[in-house]
Amino acid sequence: MNLIDTPGHPDFIAEVERVLGVLDGAVLVVSAVEGVQAQTRVLMRTLRRLGIPTLVFVNKLDRGGADAERVFAEVADKLTPAIVSMGASHDAGTRKAWFEPYDDADTAFRADLTDLLTGHDEDLLAAYVDDETALSYQRLRGELRAQTRRTLVHPVFFGSAITGAGVAELVGGITGLLPAGEPEAGGPAVGTVFKVERGSAGEKVAYLRMFAGELHTRQRVRFASAAGPDISAGDGQAQKVTAIGVFDRGGVVQRPVVVGGQIAKVWGLSDVRIGDRLGDPGPDGREQFFAPPTLETVVVPVRTGDKGGLHVALTQLAEQDPLINLRQDDVAQEMYVSLYGEVQKEVIEATLALEYGIDVTFRETTPICVERVLGTGAAVEVLGKDGNPFLSTVGLRVDPAPIGSGVQVELDVKLELIPLYVFKSVEEFRQALRSTVAETFRQGLHGWQVTDCLITLTDSGYVSPETTAGDVRKLTPLVLMSALGEAGTVVCEPVHRFRVEFPADTLGAVLPLLGRLRAVPGAPQIRGSSGVLEGDIPAATVHELQQRLPGATHGEGVLESAFDHHEPVRGTIPTRPRTDLNPLNRKEYLQHVLRGI
Repeated sequence: MNLIDTPGHPDFIAEVERVLGVLDGAVLVVSAVEGVQAQTRVLMRTLRRLGIPTLVFVNKLDRGGADAERVFAEVADKLTPAIVSMGASHDAGTRKAWFEPYDDADTAFRADLTDLLTGHDEDLLAAYVDDETALSYQRLRGELRAQTRRTLVHPVFFGSAITGAGVAELVGGITGLLPAGEPEAGGPAVGTVFKVERGSAGEKVAYLRMFAGELHTRQRVRFASAAGPDISAGDGQAQKVTAIGVFDRGGVVQRPVVVGGQIAKVWGLSDVRIGDRLGDPGPDGREQFFAPPTLETVVVPVRTGDKGGLHVALTQLAEQDPLINLRQDDVAQEMYVSLYGEVQKEVIEATLALEYGIDVTFRETTPICVERVLGTGAAVEVLGKDGNPFLSTVGLRVDPAPIGSGVQVELDVKLELIPLYVFKSVEEFRQALRSTVAETFRQGLHGWQVTDCLITLTDSGYVSPETTAGDVRKLTPLVLMSALGEAGTVVCEPVHRFRVEFPADTLGAVLPLLGRLRAVPGAPQIRGSSGVLEGDIPAATVHELQQRLPGATHGEGVLESAFDHHEPVRGTIPTRPRTDLNPLNRKEYLQHVLRGI
């Protein structure tokens, strides 16, 4: 059993992002005191969407205020009704809290199992209707295992990680109910890198989950995240595996080979990044499971002489966590990192000081906006005309697309107009165009990333054999930004969905606070001495709400929030300083790309 433990704090959702694609099963941990929180709901929705078999463990049964029945009801109400309690908790809220698993003698447990399992299996229901005694306990347990592995049901265990209560039963549930991946050699090598760290000598070490086949030391391999990579002995562009350490029984054992079903640390892969795939990556490569970070900040070294070292350190941290998304402004000589929340600042600061000896401070955290296309725009640069210095014709049309669709690229030109002697295939040409569009649209008309649009190639041309791939790639940003300028964009800021619990007598203080922070709450729900408010709030003001809520609620307010959507900015449109070659300014752009020509 390989255990991959991830933080539960929403600021570290990137840790979860890394491993979802390599799991055979999951244990979702819920506090017996705090219960189901906003981030728990996000995680459960994602686990169910990805079809990952999941057990629920209600932890901290020994803490004061623990209430197993209340939390079980919350799990059914807020996560999924397809749950069954695997035992009874006793003495909750005390250090003596313990968990008693149900067995075949418990008629109420058998009745609950029967109701839950027959609801997902018509044959099982028919057998029960024909003869209630036909469903033996052994058959129910076997069906529970099968439906758990099909993610139809989610068994719930209770206990305390501190005292060990219920842990043995949870481990039994992991081995007995979740699917097992057995080591399997032979066939093409398929695997995913889910973590990258630096060794004692500064070398990269990749954590690799192997799904099939085998990988040997001294073997040359090529990883990719979009196109299907291959293993090619002797290929000079491939990377050579210098050492392999397989995780086994709580340790890392040096071995000459890692096979499908195992997890290993691999040395020698100097260019590998998190999410890279060995073997067939599927139709679109690695899927992103969660919304990207919605905040960013500037990292400033305390000592000016550390600027170079800071850039190296942040680059390495970004390799280990791609969602840090390091961005450098060469003009202002500033480095930006993306964040999910303020807690990440503390972690980055401590890591830089401890591992690199660099002390840093941070500028004010600001939201990361996006730009969405308003209308249709088109532009074309024709080879040999109107000052086009490139040996290529490129015509593009920009159209808005449904929210959440991302940036799509289509071709609407005759094949003979595409320089296939350069790109070898239409798909390779499309991939190069898609890559250039994605890079260009990292900064739109106001400096924010452009999303949710359709880009169509409407014209193309070349001069054989003089036209190169560089001509197309360098001309495309000029045409694309010209078309985008005609279409126009709207800047949208990230908005969180929030839930605030508060004493009922503080509603008069909570509502004005939410109003000042541009939140849009729904109708308050008052139940006895407590109340609940749900609604939307700009990501830019979430941290301030966290700071001010205790003062408005006598220290008793509880806030949950998670990114939900983007909304058009009202009032002054925020802009972001450009860090690219600025294809919005034709003269400036051409001076950069034609330098030395």
